[in-house]
Amino acid sequence: MPSRTAGSIGSGAIEIVPVTTAADRDAFIRVPFAIYAPDDKWIPPLIVERREHFNPRKNPYFEHAEAALWIARRAGRDVGRISAQVCALHRQHHGADRGQFGFIEAIDDAEVFAALFDAAEAWLRARGTSVVDGPFNFSINDEMGLLVDGLDTPPSLMMGHAKPYYPARVEALGYAKVKDVFAYDYHTSAEQPRAAAVIAAKVRRAKDTGELGIRPIRKARLDEDLEIILDIFNDAWHDNWGFVPWTANEIRALGTVMKMLVKEEYVAIAHWRGEPAAFAVTLPNINDWIADLHGRLLPFGWAKLLWRLMARPPRSVRLPLMGVRKVHQGTAVGAALSMGVIDTLRVYHMSRGTDHAELSWILEDNMPMRRMIEVLGGRAYKTYRIYRKALQA
Repeated sequence: MPSRTAGSIGSGAIEIVPVTTAADRDAFIRVPFAIYAPDDKWIPPLIVERREHFNPRKNPYFEHAEAALWIARRAGRDVGRISAQVCALHRQHHGADRGQFGFIEAIDDAEVFAALFDAAEAWLRARGTSVVDGPFNFSINDEMGLLVDGLDTPPSLMMGHAKPYYPARVEALGYAKVKDVFAYDYHTSAEQPRAAAVIAAKVRRAKDTGELGIRPIRKARLDEDLEIILDIFNDAWHDNWGFVPWTANEIRALGTVMKMLVKEEYVAIAHWRGEPAAFAVTLPNINDWIADLHGRLLPFGWAKLLWRLMARPPRSVRLPLMGVRKVHQGTAVGAALSMGVIDTLRVYHMSRGTDHAELSWILEDNMPMRRMIEVLGGRAYKTYRIYRKALQA
């Protein structure tokens, strides 16, 4: 798509610039740095990691999806950005007319937002899209949703931040809420309520009888365990809102991250009567370690990050993935499996001095999981919103 001008706002016209080169991608990555400069709750991402995320040769998302990126520029200054994407797997599960937007960041200016969304929507229309959801950066299995509540605390690993004016600017362009998801804050040392103790007792009995077994992931047999996680996840989540299956290459990419960042005990796999039935994955909240690196690993960022990785356990962790096979969902066995993997990870992290965990994200209408987290003492402290708009032909 050629560069174009969209509207005049006093200090100059808004130019929408398509991202076509590596230098453009770097500029796209850096747009939020200026927007959030006064916001001490925003955590600058590591630029080297973002480069890989946007690189079609490095990110397995692009094996089944197509995306375009734009920067809004005014008077030589980058003042906003947006992506548009269509995913074959998403369309397969939710309709051939579906598309998404993502990575929305912009100054507080209605015309900048309008110009960015105009470019994204035109690209999506040209690819047969009549319903657009977002933000997704790029997928529901990546960072997703617009933060609408909880801006007073920093984001956890792979969770977004936002400016207070973002929701109003997006809604003014015809986007309406389709779904909220929650992030729960969970203190590992919190006293367990009586209801949790009752479920925990059932878990212990199931372990004693040999019906329930819970073990860590095995790095020596990582490919085998990743296959188990992939199989359980795609079965457990298949009927959930917005579901897109993980692919084998995407789960291998997660495995690469786990090899570098976590000990085996960060992952719990549960077997029921000898069959893999549930899992939960935690990751160190590296945002606690990179906040002062300003996105840079050079010249001294590598040394700081490696020292922090090696010197002490993380202050907090995030539980981004969990699944219980569908056959057990809504049953006493399913409750025991959920409690078993969560409590196994809680005990491990608490023993190392980790203070709290974020359990995210949880669909607003996933009441069984929400009730279990709240029984365990978790508190919903951030709300992320997914928007939808029907595009006119």
